[in-house]
Amino acid sequence: MNARKTLKEAKRIVIKFGTNVVTKESGDIAIGRIYTIIEDIAELHSQGKEILIVSSGAVGMGRKTINMDSKTKTLPLMQACAAIGQARLMYLYEEGFDKLSISIAQVLLTEEDFTDRKRYLNLRSTLNTLLEYKIIPIINQNDVVSTSELEPIAASEDRKVNFGDNDKLSALVMSKLDADLLILLTDVDGLYNCNPKINSEAEIIQHVEKITPELENLCDDCNLNRSRGGMKSKLEAVKVAVNSGGKAIIANGKTLNIIKDIFDEKPLGTIFLPVKHLSSKKRWIAYATTVNGGLIVNDGAKNAVINKNASLLPAGVVSIKSTFSVGDVVSIIDEKGNEFARGITNYSSEDSHKLIGFHSDKIEQVLSYKKYDTIISRDNIVILDK
Repeated sequence: MNARKTLKEAKRIVIKFGTNVVTKESGDIAIGRIYTIIEDIAELHSQGKEILIVSSGAVGMGRKTINMDSKTKTLPLMQACAAIGQARLMYLYEEGFDKLSISIAQVLLTEEDFTDRKRYLNLRSTLNTLLEYKIIPIINQNDVVSTSELEPIAASEDRKVNFGDNDKLSALVMSKLDADLLILLTDVDGLYNCNPKINSEAEIIQHVEKITPELENLCDDCNLNRSRGGMKSKLEAVKVAVNSGGKAIIANGKTLNIIKDIFDEKPLGTIFLPVKHLSSKKRWIAYATTVNGGLIVNDGAKNAVINKNASLLPAGVVSIKSTFSVGDVVSIIDEKGNEFARGITNYSSEDSHKLIGFHSDKIEQVLSYKKYDTIISRDNIVILDK
């Protein structure tokens, strides 16, 4: 079946607006463009579809309001711009949707809303309740108190933050809410088979069944002037979406009636097909939480984890990276340095280091206590697609 024909079947849809869709080149709000998209979303809403919007643009709007030089990027000033711009952003959506008798709600998120599993589950409940009452959530990262998007360098080799831009945030929302479709609206027509800026013969890739290393190499991340996520960021978001059992589309939000045309099966943008469907807990482990440190394992342990659905035993661990606590999500890495899985650790980095190479029956002797036979239980391990 043509993948585009199935888009009309999508019940729950997450739509992400990039900064360059929300604003013009001058930094002013693109009111006409946004209102056209709002009208198309209202039509989907009238059909009984559940819509969630993830919108960038607050910092850009705030910068424009106070005439801040685009080269000035001190953190306090960027956060002040976010506070100013978020109010303007929500007024834009409130006014547009109110004219069509649709209610909206503002949802501002921080990294901790995903890292902490209790807050993560509460978020799901809140969003589901809003959708039950036919309210469209307008979601953004809370840049006023969170710096993970304004300062993406917060991550390190051993610590991977769960999101650093709204592309990934939109995919996490989709994954958490079991949505059917993620639409990433940007200012390019889709994923090209080569760089269109240097090759006039570049063509849009119409559909993608599997994200391969070769495909990822096409997405060298060249950030746009006013946005913080490039094509590489969008492909990372797509990987979350398709591994959660949904479809994803990257399309040009500046194209008139782009939402309507997508659901009219017009060949616009790049559509990505679902790969598999992880459980809610395993999606949280793989994508939603911050990864603290890692475990280097030998080939035998790697084979057992990947091919035998086995737990990770102390005997298979070669070394420890960074520090972590009991219950943290950590990377599981082979001896060549490749992260192939993630999991929730049963022991701290300090105790795990003491257990390296020992059989499980020696745990109590080494630590003077024993809670688990495994460093990570198999039910808490997720194999990553590379």
